[in-house]
Amino acid sequence: MHVMAGVLRDAQGRVLLAQRPPGKHLAGFWEFPGGKLEPGELPQLALMRELREELDVQIEPQDGTPLIRIPWRYGERGLLLDAWQFTRWRGEPKSLEGQALQWQMPCDVDLTMLAPADRPILQALRLPAIYAITPADVPPDHAEVWHTHVAAVLEQGIGLIQLRFPLWSIEEVRALAARLQGLAVRCGASLLLNGDVEGARQLGEGVGVHVKASQLDQLKERPLPWSQLIGASCHDADQLAKGAQFADFATLSPVAATASHPEAAVLGWSRFQALAEAAALPVYALGGMAPAQTEEARKHGAQGVAGIGAFW
Repeated sequence: MHVMAGVLRDAQGRVLLAQRPPGKHLAGFWEFPGGKLEPGELPQLALMRELREELDVQIEPQDGTPLIRIPWRYGERGLLLDAWQFTRWRGEPKSLEGQALQWQMPCDVDLTMLAPADRPILQALRLPAIYAITPADVPPDHAEVWHTHVAAVLEQGIGLIQLRFPLWSIEEVRALAARLQGLAVRCGASLLLNGDVEGARQLGEGVGVHVKASQLDQLKERPLPWSQLIGASCHDADQLAKGAQFADFATLSPVAATASHPEAAVLGWSRFQALAEAAALPVYALGGMAPAQTEEARKHGAQGVAGIGAFW
């Protein structure tokens, strides 16, 4: 079943949410308004019809931008949730089908109140287009230098940073994260520890974790609260499917050749797009990427680009 979702964002950046009424599947949960395609109906025309029937607003297809496509299963029921974002429409949204409505800033929405298939849509709204990962060859005695580096990019607006320092002890990385945590929270950013779930759990707000593929395979439940981000390293469709169960986003690599892994078989944009669009969570392109390739990545279904060297 192909379902269209309209993400309406007002001038303040708030998004419109609708509550599923009593008697419907997932009654009481909130969602982005929209509905399923009728037989033979074009997706954009279906979204125009649904928003007119539900909210009495008129959208134009050329005003929308694709946000994310979420393949999802509710038991035996499969659907493709196709979300488009709009900042322009005609009319004042109002409830025509008895559903409660509310405007909220994406950062203020409680993920647990959303229908499960709508949670990745909210994460795609929240997550930035750039994911910076620290270099692996930094020695521990450069901690002060990297405190300065990370603080600077946080203040420049980079909202997602992985602290990956394999030459450091766990305690040294946690100490750096603790020093930067307050600034990250003030900037609305997230710092992610590399594989250190317990460290993220202890530090709390503003600090999450990026789990390795080997860790992902061992997970049986989400290891952190919804208020702390979880990223997952993925390289194929099976890992992306596992990531969608427990993580908020994934990196998919390598898209292109890298100096650090010259022997690895690259995905290329065509294969990356096929895997990313079949994944039920936002996916960053990793491997041979630079910030200048953000738009290219988004054209191929990515949330954005992730990387190391070119991002510092």
